[in-house]
Amino acid sequence: MSNPDLYGVLGRFEHPDALLEAIAELRKAGHSRLEAFSPYPVEGLSRALGERSRWLTVAALVGALLTALATYGMIWYSAVIDYPYVVGGKPLHSWPPFLLLAFVLAILAAVLVALVGMLMGNRLPRLYHPAFNVAAFSRASDDGFFILIRLERNPEDVERLRRRLDDLHALDIQEVPA
Repeated sequence: MSNPDLYGVLGRFEHPDALLEAIAELRKAGHSRLEAFSPYPVEGLSRALGERSRWLTVAALVGALLTALATYGMIWYSAVIDYPYVVGGKPLHSWPPFLLLAFVLAILAAVLVALVGMLMGNRLPRLYHPAFNVAAFSRASDDGFFILIRLERNPEDVERLRRRLDDLHALDIQEVPA
C-alpha cells in the first residue's frame, strides 16, 4: 500500500509526440486530472488535455465595452452637466472627442482584462507545485516532457497508474508527494 499523502504520479517521456499519445490514451481510459509539462510549447497539448479558453475573448470584449460606456458617460457628465463651458462655439455634447478617449481606454481595458484572464487561466504565478519536490522534474525546463496524473480516488491506484505509465513507455515514473 502506498503513502496516502501523495499528490499523484509523474512520468517522463522522451519526445512531445510520446507525451501527446500518452495523454490521449489516459483520457480514453477516463483520467481527467492530468497536467503536462514541457520545456517549450507543444502544438496540440492544450487540446489533448481538453482545455478550452472561449471565455477570455468574451471577457475582454465585455471589459472593453463597459469601460467605453463608463468613459463616455463620465466625459458627457463632466462636459454637459457638471461643468458646461462653451469653448470655441462647440456644442456642449461634442461627441467626436468623447469617442476618441472612450476608444483608447476601451482598448486599454481589453488588454488588461485579457492579461489578468490569461494569468488566472494558466494559474500563474505558480510559486509552488508538488511536482517541484521531485528531483527529476528539474528536466522539465531542459529536455523532459512530463505528465502528472493526480490521484482521484484512493492511494491504491498508485501501482495501477505506475503500470499504466510503464505501458505507455514512460522513461521515468515517480510518485509526487503532496
